[in-house]
Amino acid sequence: MKDSQLELGLTKQRSTDLNFFLYRRALHPELFHIYMDKHIKYGNFQADIWVVGLSHLVTVQSGGTMVTELTAVPSDLLTDRNLVTQFRFRGERDFQYRFSDNMRYIFSSQVEEMTEHIFRTTYRDLVRYAKTKGVYVPYSQWATNGLEPFTFIDYETRHNELHVHAYHAFPGEWRILRTQSIFETGPGTGKKPG
Repeated sequence: MKDSQLELGLTKQRSTDLNFFLYRRALHPELFHIYMDKHIKYGNFQADIWVVGLSHLVTVQSGGTMVTELTAVPSDLLTDRNLVTQFRFRGERDFQYRFSDNMRYIFSSQVEEMTEHIFRTTYRDLVRYAKTKGVYVPYSQWATNGLEPFTFIDYETRHNELHVHAYHAFPGEWRILRTQSIFETGPGTGKKPG
């Protein structure tokens, strides 16, 4: 049996420590402390969304291709096997990758550092919206400046696509990490007509 202290997501993360990982495989659930999960089956794909502390994991499977997006603190628990890319979140970043003719991945991230006033207003608006849709997990045990850090994942299914918007709020730093991912599935995904 695995020591639960080795699970990713059990301790408070800082926005400056988070990295983006993209895998051509699934990652084992026993590596993470999963606070909330959502399974989606739609059209030609299925997906799992996990909230793992102030981080998240999304795995999409379609037509024999499996893709996993992870935001997390780097750890020896994470494998390099089938790792497509990894980078630290800083400012704004865009990334695209074609896994096969039937899977294309588009990613954008932004670390927003705000004044306290703007952060509190943005925080309030996000929490209000998060309580009505998606997957929302606040962490009262890590509250600071009178606010609870949270992870909010909003998702939308479209024909052959999964759109995922993730928000990770860090009140102790007045920062919000926003990510947007599009998983395009289906034959000839993203190819321009010839």
